[in-house]
Amino acid sequence: MDVVIIGGGLAGLCAALDLRQRGHAVLLLERQCYPFHRVCGEYISNEVLPYLRRLHTDPASLGPARIRHLQVSSPAGRVLRAPLELGGFGVSRYSLDNFLYQRALEAGVEVRQNTTVTAVAFEAAANQHHLTLADGQHLTARVVLGAYGKRSTLDRQLSRPFFTQRSPYLGVKYHLRYPSLPTDVIALHNFADGYAGISAIEDGKVCFCYLTTRRNLKAHGTIPQLEQRVLARNPHLRHILEHAQVLYPQPEVINEISFAPKTCVEDHVLMCGDAAGLITPLCGNGMAMAMHGASLAAAHAHAFLWNELTRPALEAAYTASWQRQFSRRLQTGRAVQRLFGQPLLSEVAVNGLRLWPGAVRQLIGRTHGQAF
Repeated sequence: MDVVIIGGGLAGLCAALDLRQRGHAVLLLERQCYPFHRVCGEYISNEVLPYLRRLHTDPASLGPARIRHLQVSSPAGRVLRAPLELGGFGVSRYSLDNFLYQRALEAGVEVRQNTTVTAVAFEAAANQHHLTLADGQHLTARVVLGAYGKRSTLDRQLSRPFFTQRSPYLGVKYHLRYPSLPTDVIALHNFADGYAGISAIEDGKVCFCYLTTRRNLKAHGTIPQLEQRVLARNPHLRHILEHAQVLYPQPEVINEISFAPKTCVEDHVLMCGDAAGLITPLCGNGMAMAMHGASLAAAHAHAFLWNELTRPALEAAYTASWQRQFSRRLQTGRAVQRLFGQPLLSEVAVNGLRLWPGAVRQLIGRTHGQAF
């Protein structure tokens, strides 16, 4: 096999489509079965649209919400407003991932669902990878892309340092009906030890997703109690909690969200999306980064498969491209995160930035890229 891609999220699916379009045999392995929900903010910067159109996957057919404005509130409810110059769109991962999956099948990508990879090993003499699946099967590939998300047992097998460091963060996501939210706004609302994002997606729904800490949840016992006792202190969040219609009974929850630096190549595996590095949700651009990372990985892998790059040159070129595109965004994200989540500091940050629109535009620019 030319390429095996571990993980069928945005990075994995886009890389699969890209490489297949370039004429390569691609096998994508996904441990779940489409369609399914993911804990994700579901806002995507318009920087990805030219790439999606080149892949013949224009998301317009999904009826996404068009997002043009940003609002940020402090825990006390003070609001900062700013335009999003490039703009973005809102669409659920449930719909978008399934859409890309169907396009991948049509393009000739081989996809195996309900498939878990338990180990990846590189054989230097043969210059190829050996993969072991949970059912005992073995595969070989010239190139392996790791697009399996924020955290996986493969990270342990690859001895990635962040995996052994406990992360305090957890994410919670709902889909709602909430007519009070303008469909062209993404709003970020701060509360003690966390922040929540809300924005429109397709079919008149909104995505409501928040990040907080295990300590915050433990102090209040359950998610409903946490929401009533902590999130609801922000008047904007209180209005959402009191007036929105929840569209599925239990929220999607994910633990051990780590924003620690990662490397984008591990034991000769090219990492993409959240497996390569995770931007803080407050910056709202992880989905675009996943797609952009897929385009970089696919381009460099293509050059290697056509013998235009050696293995060391492939890994060096991909690392340089990834760092050039994303390292500043991740650094800015970590810096911005420190400004929010603490009530006093959040109040100071929102009040200060309200008086300094140029700084707001600069922060948005530093967490978003150019169309590609």
